[in-house]
Amino acid sequence: MTGRQSRADPPGAEPAPAVAASRPGSSGPAGSPGSRRLRADAARNRAAIVAVARDVFAEQGLAAPLETIAARAGVGIATLYRRFPTREKLVAAALVDKIAAYAQAAEQALAVEDAWQGFAGFVQRICELQAGDRGLSDLLSMTLSADEHVEQLRRRANEQVMALIDRAKSQGGLREDFVGEDLILVIIATAAVMHVTQAEAPDAWRRFVALALDAFRCHDSPSLPRPPSAAQLTRAMIRLAAERGCGERGQC
Repeated sequence: MTGRQSRADPPGAEPAPAVAASRPGSSGPAGSPGSRRLRADAARNRAAIVAVARDVFAEQGLAAPLETIAARAGVGIATLYRRFPTREKLVAAALVDKIAAYAQAAEQALAVEDAWQGFAGFVQRICELQAGDRGLSDLLSMTLSADEHVEQLRRRANEQVMALIDRAKSQGGLREDFVGEDLILVIIATAAVMHVTQAEAPDAWRRFVALALDAFRCHDSPSLPRPPSAAQLTRAMIRLAAERGCGERGQC
């Protein structure tokens, strides 16, 4: 002010402090006990949401209601959305370790001396990962473009898988007309077998995978029909992501 009293301050009143004192129990300035407590609470809430989401997605798939996850985690749905504004972000946080295991399986398969055994072992391993986790099974058959870390892990794994396929072909174990898109078809088909037979015949998928691997071996057999193109499967995976709430049409 320029020497005049403010209308809000009666004559003789003390000027208001620039920063109001923190009330007991408030968050207070950064670094205060209240602020640290709020940060710790937020970290606990996030960890609880991720842990529960991992379990719920494994049980019900990636389209599971987010309200169920919030309720099991003991938080409100608003808290869940503050931590994870979209379903894609929650899926990425809950399943990043599983995608890392997928990438690791491809890396380990490349180290196997017999290329066919490495390829077959990899297919069996990823199907085992699928069998115990509907969420991962969903994720392997769709894109998650909103999370760069997950897609980076997937790209790294896919590069190793293509090297694995080329190596198995060069050693004469894998049929020459096998392509990377065929592996995606196996993942999608195996997921369907698992879903239908899980309660009554939980290991039926193992027979299906064994039959598929036998068909992939290099031996005298008719040529296969033309495979779907990479663009066609990418569109299908994007559509599946949207149907499961993890794409543009299904943003939460």
